[in-house]
Amino acid sequence: MTTPETRLPFLRRPLVRRLGATAAVVALLGGLAVTGAGQLDAQTNSSETYRQLNLFGAVFERVRANYVEEVSEEKLFEAAINGMLASLDPHSSFLNAKQHRDMQVQTRGEFGGLGIEVTMEAGLVKVVSPIDDTPAAKAGLQPGDLVSHLDGEPILGLTLSEAVEKMRGKVGSEITLTIRRGEVEPFDVKLERAVITIRSVRHRAIGDIGYVRITTFNEQATSGLQEAVAAIRGELGDRLHGYVIDLRNNPGGLLDQAISVSDAFLERGEIVSTRGRDEENSSRNNAEPGDITAGAPLVVLINGGSASASEIVAGALQDHRRAIVLGTQSFGKGSVQTIIPLQGYGAMRLTTARYYTPSGRSIQGKGITPDIVVEPATIEKIAQQRGRREADLRGALANPDGSTAPQKADSPEPADAKDGSAASDADKPGEVDDYQLARAIDLLRGIYLYQNRVVN
Repeated sequence: MTTPETRLPFLRRPLVRRLGATAAVVALLGGLAVTGAGQLDAQTNSSETYRQLNLFGAVFERVRANYVEEVSEEKLFEAAINGMLASLDPHSSFLNAKQHRDMQVQTRGEFGGLGIEVTMEAGLVKVVSPIDDTPAAKAGLQPGDLVSHLDGEPILGLTLSEAVEKMRGKVGSEITLTIRRGEVEPFDVKLERAVITIRSVRHRAIGDIGYVRITTFNEQATSGLQEAVAAIRGELGDRLHGYVIDLRNNPGGLLDQAISVSDAFLERGEIVSTRGRDEENSSRNNAEPGDITAGAPLVVLINGGSASASEIVAGALQDHRRAIVLGTQSFGKGSVQTIIPLQGYGAMRLTTARYYTPSGRSIQGKGITPDIVVEPATIEKIAQQRGRREADLRGALANPDGSTAPQKADSPEPADAKDGSAASDADKPGEVDDYQLARAIDLLRGIYLYQNRVVN
């Protein structure tokens, strides 16, 4: 759900046909059989494999024959495959045919549901990030929230795919999520399902700064970025002092989009490398010449909801010193999932590699550390009485330019910041009520003034 994804061509034949229990499992994993029959270690491994398959077949037959209620073979096999993949890591899973179709629709930018990116933790659904302007975001769900119940039914015991399937439903229908958040007592949130249309890139000019927010790395991310930069440049022209690239609460998405977005700001050098167990699952991706911002100063905003593809972009720009990364520690999702279609059965999402930033850093479990740590905060102006100034003193010398009025600062004063998200001020041109964004803008203006100062 939160991971850079690659795809493999369709397999030519189904893996399992309608066979008896043990025979079906052998057909499923028969590829593990010996290729060199004369090798003793291969024979030993094969013997152990078939012994374990016989155990599985025996359990399968017992469940089918003696379970208190009749269960279909299809459901048992699907549950077994789900259990095998889920035991590997939180991001490997089985997708039946419907789930596979839903995933393909989601990466294209429109799907039905609550608008929440999730993973699994300790048997509960963990919120990686709510998506902007969706029921989940409007209800105030936050990264790190744990969902323990759906409509009063416990999630414990469900796979991630099963939990996600329950959260989806008819547009307009309601569902109640029980949320655990830190030390707060568990509470219920009622959400109404909606058609989730993801606008992956938003932009606006804030004074002399271009603001670009990337909400997810779907198939429109790179083209949306290019359009946003061109629009800002056309609006501000020579007044443009730099860009803020907001990746906060961006849960990730497609690996190729993360690479192309990074490439848009880099002239040369490595963007990301992926290393799998086998050499054929390893790769390096390098930037091609061409920076769409013509070298303008960049600040990248991240937080704990910035995951996976977002961390690839932030890590690449940070390692190449192309941008200053500001905010809080990112999520720490450093693995790549490959979507492997299983013709006639759906697909499997399998973790096949780890990714590394250009300097060789693995951010798995660690995340990206910002160059400047800025926590979300609420600030307010303190009323001050006007004190006496030089101009108030009797007999004070006049200013040679004939004016005694103090100059007013051009930059807008920040009001209060809510939750570190820029969504609340998206429709207020020139106004900044987001503390982290305000600090990013101040930083860019400082860089511009420093670079363009006149030495007398």
